Amino acid sequence: MNNLELSEQEQIRRQSLEKLRAMGIDPYPAPKYEVNIHTEEIKEKYSYLKEEEYAEGFKACVAGRLMSRRIMGSASFAELQDSKGRIQLYLNRDVLCPTEDKTMYNDVFKKLLDIGDIIGVKGSIFRTKMGELSVKVEELTVLCKSLKPLPIVKEKDGKVFDAFTDPEQRYRKRYVDLIVNPQIKEVFVKRTKLMNTMRQYLDNLGCLEVETPILQPIYGGASARPFKTHHNALDQTLYLRIANELYLKKLIVGGFDGVYEFSKDFRNEGMDRFHNPEFTQIELYVAYKDYFWMMDTVEEMVEKVAIALNGDTKVKVGENVIDFKRPWKRFTMFEAIQHFTGVDISNMDEKELAETAKKFGVEVDSTMGKGKLIDEIFGETCEAKIIQPTFITDYPVEMSPLTKKHRSKEGLVERFEAICNGKELCNAYSELNDPIDQRQRFEDQLLLAKRGDEEAMVLDEDFLTAIDHGMPPTAGIGIGIDRLTMIMTNSESIQDVLFFPQMKPEKKFEYDPVEAYTELGIPEEWVSLIQKLGFLKVENLKDAKAGKLFNDLCSLNKKGKLNFTNPSADDVKTWIENAAKKFAE
Repeated sequence: MNNLELSEQEQIRRQSLEKLRAMGIDPYPAPKYEVNIHTEEIKEKYSYLKEEEYAEGFKACVAGRLMSRRIMGSASFAELQDSKGRIQLYLNRDVLCPTEDKTMYNDVFKKLLDIGDIIGVKGSIFRTKMGELSVKVEELTVLCKSLKPLPIVKEKDGKVFDAFTDPEQRYRKRYVDLIVNPQIKEVFVKRTKLMNTMRQYLDNLGCLEVETPILQPIYGGASARPFKTHHNALDQTLYLRIANELYLKKLIVGGFDGVYEFSKDFRNEGMDRFHNPEFTQIELYVAYKDYFWMMDTVEEMVEKVAIALNGDTKVKVGENVIDFKRPWKRFTMFEAIQHFTGVDISNMDEKELAETAKKFGVEVDSTMGKGKLIDEIFGETCEAKIIQPTFITDYPVEMSPLTKKHRSKEGLVERFEAICNGKELCNAYSELNDPIDQRQRFEDQLLLAKRGDEEAMVLDEDFLTAIDHGMPPTAGIGIGIDRLTMIMTNSESIQDVLFFPQMKPEKKFEYDPVEAYTELGIPEEWVSLIQKLGFLKVENLKDAKAGKLFNDLCSLNKKGKLNFTNPSADDVKTWIENAAKKFAE
């Protein structure tokens, strides 16, 4: 990388790197570093130490990132951060360097180390006069020289300054976010605990965790737009899965009583604080069960998750306190719409539904069938008002092409969604296992596709062949892991619970070509420095102050040790005048 592209701090760090190497210190050593204790463990195990008391019979060996330094002549304090927390380091020149050679303290620690460098230290654990548990450093090893500076978060009188809080930067540079905002690790620790709690619960039910294909020749199991790719060797179009439902049902056909999968799914749709194109869900299918059994199971499992993560069934989410204690409230979809709007839509035809939807502010178009209209009415009038965990049951058959018809209610299916904090948590069915009915439902979806519905399901002949062999009565469910994690950790955005969420491309600055500058009489070697000072377009130069630009260019030349021949003040003035003439024309 050219020095011109580096900040002053980055240049200094590279110079320190070379000085370390010249001293025979490898800034990126290969041998393992034996850590025998973490910062959190030090604080727990040695909390009993009194002021100026040392722990006997143990030398701590800790590794982590240097996060602050207070250098005071022959003695200094520093703060080291590892994966568990932070600990104060006390460095005394004569303890760290007991011989005549004081290089490790005077040069390496004081001059060549920077905030963000990774070091290992060995020494005694003690409590200072001020009551701070610390490590008195006897050995220091450079483990990794960092070349980019970290955002420095400052704190004074209980107030935080210069915090790394910009959401876009935090999501784009999650590695930096994790370093300077280590408290966010707890969200991801809880996410893993959430999944492990669900896994343990389902394993105890006797279900088997499985894996199914992500690349699929036909996308199915949900209504969504897929991502499309091409397999060169097979010369075949493939799709990233939008759901793994149909493959899991094939395993039920094959004789498994219960299967589940934590799956990465992909939907080529919009992005907002509740949706990411790549997301995680768990799908579960259990033979010889129905949607009533599945409701009871979900209540119990999610209640266990809440207790495992937060020690209680009650979870604070924004301004609300949500209680996952069983039993949850239950409404049919038509009951919910009537409850929140006062309008009974259960006997309306498609035309009446369209008129009613318009009254509620739904944008209606010709691609919408009855199911889509009912879904939009519910979403517009009910969903956001449901805060406590609630099951919405018995959906219209048009909305649910993979669901068994209701055992007693004509025109409805045995389906439920759990709604919480105004958003869907899960979607579940008594699964359709009548192959003739299933084929007809798929064909109805094809008609919707012809009307322009891009999210209509495709007909999957292989799945139809599978259930022709007979699938036992089955209950199935999909639960969004990202959204459940948002609720359980009180996170406002799905991006907060994903390590690396999908982001829009960063806006790139547009530069004029070198020739546009040389036409003004500017030597080619100075163009990158002029652009570095913010004059990305030649037109910007016409408003520059000659004296300031001259001083800034000479300063960059000196600091970067570029050894260019400095222009004269008159040269710079002429460049600016030429730019002004060019853009006055």
